Amino acid sequence: TGSAKRRITSDLVVWSSGVSVQSAQLSAAYAQLSDNIPRIKQYLISKGIPEDQMTVSSISSSTMKRRDSDGNETDEITGYMLTQKIEVRSNDVQKIAQVAREATELINQGILIESSAPQYYYTQIGGLKIEMLGEAAKDAKERAERIAQSTGNSIGSVRSAKMGVMQITAADSTDVSDYGVYDTSTIEKDMTAVVNVSFAVD
Repeated sequence: TGSAKRRITSDLVVWSSGVSVQSAQLSAAYAQLSDNIPRIKQYLISKGIPEDQMTVSSISSSTMKRRDSDGNETDEITGYMLTQKIEVRSNDVQKIAQVAREATELINQGILIESSAPQYYYTQIGGLKIEMLGEAAKDAKERAERIAQSTGNSIGSVRSAKMGVMQITAADSTDVSDYGVYDTSTIEKDMTAVVNVSFAVD
């Protein structure tokens, strides 16, 4: 078994934030939402995020219903909840990470923003994966040679080779999974490739 590890830095960030409002009247909830979303957009633009990196979702709505004395939901509608989100996709990872941390400033402006944790990705995995599998195979061969030499033998031709799952973990993490790990919570990550190779022994 051979392996290769590289430290990689995320080059794409996806961050979602939004507002949920509740009101007894649907029109009032809509008016409040229509006021808050443009203010969030303007805040993001003021932080240097281009508008073309933002996507505003459609409005989702749900009804709130009265519960009886036993806690069971009745058919009586008591109000409405409307939710709308803004998703930011950007290659300026550090800037978006900072804006996501500072977005709670909007609470001081009366906007109860709901901010999700940014998701960080590395988009060049394809090319790097091929390169690292080659390094892992070379590592497997060197390991096999050392094992064979310790018993006075040498390795022959390759009998079989199988790629293991790719692990992309938080930097210095020891997390592994049989199905592979893809951490999106951190900017800095470790990418590990594993190859299992069988050799003939001479």
